Amino acid sequence: MPITVGHDTAKTRKTLTVGDQSVDYYSIPAATAAGLGDFAKLPAALKVVLENMLRFEDGKTVTVDDIKAFAQWGAQGGKNPREIAYRPARVLLQDFTGVPAVVDLAAMRDALVSLGGDAEQINPLNPVDLVIDHSVMIDEFGNARAFQMNVDREYERNMERYTFLKWGQNAFNNFRVVPPGTGICHQVNLEYLSQTVWTDADQHGNQVAYPDTLVGTDSHTTMVNGAAVLGWGVGGIEAEAAMLGQPISMLIPEVIGFELTGSMMEGTTGTDLVLKVVELLRAKGVVGKFVEFYGEGLNRLPLADRATIGNMAPEYGATCGFFPIDGETLRYLRTTGRDEDRIALVEAYAKENGFWRGDDYAPIYTDTLHLDMGTIVPAISGPKRPQDYVALTDGQTAFRREMEETFKRPMHKEVAVDGEDYTMESGKVVIASITSCTNTSNPYVMIGAGLVARKAAALGMNRQPWVKTSLAPGSQVVSAYLEAAGLQEDLDKIGFNLVGYGCTTCIGNSGPIQAELSKAIADGDLVATSVLSGNRNFEGRISPDVRANYLASPPLVVAYALAGTLDINLASDAIGQDKDGNDVFLKDIWPTTQEVAELVEQTVTREAFQTKYADVFKGDEKWQAVETTDALTYDWPAQSTYVQNPPYFQGMGAEPGVISNINDAKVLAVLGDMITTDHISPAGSFKADTPAGQYLTERQVPVREFNSYGSRRGNHEVMMRGTFANIRIKNEMLDGVEGGYTKGPDGAQTSIYDAAMAHQAAGTPLVIFGGEQYGAGSSRDWAAKGTALLGVKAVISESFERIHRSNLVGMGVIPFEFTNGVSRKSLGLTGDETVSISGLDTIEPLQEVPCTITMADGTVHEISLKCRIDTAIEIEYIEHGGVLHYVLRSLAAA
Repeated sequence: MPITVGHDTAKTRKTLTVGDQSVDYYSIPAATAAGLGDFAKLPAALKVVLENMLRFEDGKTVTVDDIKAFAQWGAQGGKNPREIAYRPARVLLQDFTGVPAVVDLAAMRDALVSLGGDAEQINPLNPVDLVIDHSVMIDEFGNARAFQMNVDREYERNMERYTFLKWGQNAFNNFRVVPPGTGICHQVNLEYLSQTVWTDADQHGNQVAYPDTLVGTDSHTTMVNGAAVLGWGVGGIEAEAAMLGQPISMLIPEVIGFELTGSMMEGTTGTDLVLKVVELLRAKGVVGKFVEFYGEGLNRLPLADRATIGNMAPEYGATCGFFPIDGETLRYLRTTGRDEDRIALVEAYAKENGFWRGDDYAPIYTDTLHLDMGTIVPAISGPKRPQDYVALTDGQTAFRREMEETFKRPMHKEVAVDGEDYTMESGKVVIASITSCTNTSNPYVMIGAGLVARKAAALGMNRQPWVKTSLAPGSQVVSAYLEAAGLQEDLDKIGFNLVGYGCTTCIGNSGPIQAELSKAIADGDLVATSVLSGNRNFEGRISPDVRANYLASPPLVVAYALAGTLDINLASDAIGQDKDGNDVFLKDIWPTTQEVAELVEQTVTREAFQTKYADVFKGDEKWQAVETTDALTYDWPAQSTYVQNPPYFQGMGAEPGVISNINDAKVLAVLGDMITTDHISPAGSFKADTPAGQYLTERQVPVREFNSYGSRRGNHEVMMRGTFANIRIKNEMLDGVEGGYTKGPDGAQTSIYDAAMAHQAAGTPLVIFGGEQYGAGSSRDWAAKGTALLGVKAVISESFERIHRSNLVGMGVIPFEFTNGVSRKSLGLTGDETVSISGLDTIEPLQEVPCTITMADGTVHEISLKCRIDTAIEIEYIEHGGVLHYVLRSLAAA
């Protein structure tokens, strides 16, 4: 966004000289001197937002009262939920969420032309980087040809998408694409794109320095908070609005201070620390809040570990997990190849403007909690949620307890695998994957995994034959230091060959397991398990063959591949035998902290980062060979099953409508607690007998070419059919049925898609009922887009996760929360009810409105719902039919 001088904050603009460079900046101490308030004790995370207010104060969108509200926040003990308009410096996309974002921009160009506007009015005003990282799938593994074969298949499957993205790179200003095979967006962001302090020219050409900030269309955008870059995930809809110059409407957040003290013990990893942090913060309750880490323990916490903690913010429910700028921040910027002038500016700016974490750093927090890192022990989490913490010593007991309580299955039901000399049983690990930005960005745990592999291989050990092993680093730098240390060769020996640079298993792109294994699991109704170094382990996410998924550090992923089962106590049980038949225990192959640190020091070099990122936007020969056009508008290929012009703007007039009351709506689904965006909009594979599979089959697409839901997010026809289609979702309207099913208008069981289309044809509005934490998980815009396209007018639940609530509003779907202890259970909902909600034509933010629920037997319940349209601008979005409609009409009017 162009930087302008505020009406009443011009006196806060100062000049900073660092070496040969001179830049302007907006001074927080100067704001205090100007009488705007005392901001000295604000947390650094909140000062970033305050600086944004100073820089964009215009007397309208941002006012002096907005700025003074931050001083009141401190005076009121860390609380002042005032609505503000925040503008991030840039936007980060990945290809699953990025393709539909670019589809929407292309559709908006078409729509603007039809409204009499100029297509070039639709351009990102903020820098946008899209990293292609979600498309590679693990078809081949465990051999030297795996990487190249998976890359070849990736291009075969996704050429339509890549052609479209390359068109977007040419057609839009301020839009760059990082090609496939480079790395995961959050790791590329952390290692290369981010600057901690950003610089840009104002309208007069003068350079202005300010904190690096962003929003991203992936939940784990929060990873970069480890480098003191304020960023969080938003839905694609909200990101598109931010690209087009719309501020993000938000409330001044509470900030929870998390004090870290002590030192990590020998044998523990940053992953073990973050899993405990997730458990503690989920129990604390930090949804919608900032978490800032402080304390003397940070002096011994490498930035890689900080980034791991920041990455997992969506798992503990916070908007972000922020680490202030300190000496470790500067060390990381230098190691990763940032320019020395930039590093000098970061230090000078942070110290001059009150962002530096020194020994005297003691801000005001809304609330605090504390963790002594000396108490951390090796751990995993699972089988269904990241916060389900399991200490390594409790591993075997915990899994057996899950078998009895959660899965309700016997532990040792065995099934022979045809053609093999082993049997399958519940608890066996069929997928062990070193994957995800969360841990592959951390050289300490990656080197640790390599050393475990080296020691195991030296003893003649190997992965168990039923385990599908894979290594998918988050960037090419990881391969560089693993090869420099000679550890990739050791990982190869036990099956952890390179399979690609991308998210892979973490987002469900684990690929198929051996057909005989899959059959044995199904025949025996077994609970097969996966172990991955990722951040999410929700139901149905990792593989359709796996019911129990566990998050673990990369070294532990290797250990579980050797053991081949979760039904083991790694702290005391042998994980296998050496070549002479002697028992081998985890302690026999676990590296010391000093061994890991020495190899990191030797192999993780500034030169490696500079070399690998020298041509980051160039891509390989395959990317360079992708051909596209230079047209301003996209020539939508009619036969494409990947990219289609969406229907959002069809028949849109120049003026908005009014918000209508909901009358006599039917129920599409009654859902339970913790319904994630994975449940609502799955990203993994799908079968031919699903509505999405039937759509592709009708268009002569063979099953082998189905790809995944995520890869087809540019086609609304596929995604509508995939909405609420997760194989593990349970609609309480049906007894004991898993999958995307409901009752149709005739009362018979049918797919959710088919039922929704039948209701639409009859002109019947629809509602969804849910429980607690509705919409948790990934920032998937299609979870809201699909809901809207199915004809759902309202979602009524006990509580919402932040991003999905915002996305629903952005698509014109109104979120409501139960009040006064009422819930779907207390009402005894069966899905046969009729629902009416009034008071929407005069709605105010967060207003309670009356709702009438008429039961199948004629009984009527009159309840009150809290409308989760949280801000005034969100009311306008709903009036326009969504945020993109609001932006489009604004541009047309201009």
